[in-house]
Amino acid sequence: MSLLPVEPAYRLAERGEEHRWLVTGLWSEQAVGIVGGEPKCCKSFLALDLAVSVASGTPCLRRFVVPKAGRVLLYAAEDALHIVRHRLDGIASAAGVALADLDIRVITVPVLRLDLAADRRNLAETVDRPRPRLLILDPFVRLHRIDENASGEVAPLLAYLRELQRRYGVAVLVVHHAKKGGAGFRAGQALRGSSEFHAWGDSNLYLRRDCDEMSLTVEHRAAPSPRPLIVELTKQGLALAREVVERAKPLAAAAPSLDERIAEAQEALPFADLRAKCRVRAATLHQRIGLLAAAGRIVKTADGYRLTER
Repeated sequence: MSLLPVEPAYRLAERGEEHRWLVTGLWSEQAVGIVGGEPKCCKSFLALDLAVSVASGTPCLRRFVVPKAGRVLLYAAEDALHIVRHRLDGIASAAGVALADLDIRVITVPVLRLDLAADRRNLAETVDRPRPRLLILDPFVRLHRIDENASGEVAPLLAYLRELQRRYGVAVLVVHHAKKGGAGFRAGQALRGSSEFHAWGDSNLYLRRDCDEMSLTVEHRAAPSPRPLIVELTKQGLALAREVVERAKPLAAAAPSLDERIAEAQEALPFADLRAKCRVRAATLHQRIGLLAAAGRIVKTADGYRLTER
């Protein structure tokens, strides 16, 4: 029988290691996770923006700093390669860099099934050779033929991706769809299929559309998460790219003062009726009426209190 390791309390580290970022505030270093959202929420655009930012060292969404640039490996299963090229060109232009100068490598095989042992071996070898800092797989639904609702089938695929992350020190980003009618759920719970997806991620990004506005929610396992952000698809010349925008909060309408509420009465009112209209304590209204009466602004008549004409 072996004893478990034990340390005196005073010898424990006073604080943990400083949190490291692939993209500061947005994606942790060597994190696995999901970019999720309903169809037409531009999930792929966000994944490609991360690719350009990591490869170039420029801020993602023109806001989130990349501490260290590195190679990116991308598999885009749904879009034609010329569309992927066009989108990357636009995002690179918005970031002020040339796509030709970026170390983004695209897996061009037409089909990749991670539920097949041969394809898992091939992907592992492909990751091993260039050793990217970020691996993007878009979308998950095109990477298998399993039942996404069965945790017993989903878990082994996610475990394989976690193994890639640990073996090669690579961050793994998987684009995944949200369930239909998922707007009423918390962001992570709205992901389609098994709850394994939400539990698996170290860093997760969720896009949601509300009328004409797109919001981005960020979750981290080991770091604070920012408040939800508003992102827009902007055009600069021929370049299309997402960026964070600031929305000024609408100013709340100021509540009418007590004098204004008293003045709203168009006729003399008994004290009880005036108090009900003004929605204040009796003592507060008595005090205010006394001050207004002393200033000659209110009088008491047989019908109640009314403001004088001034």
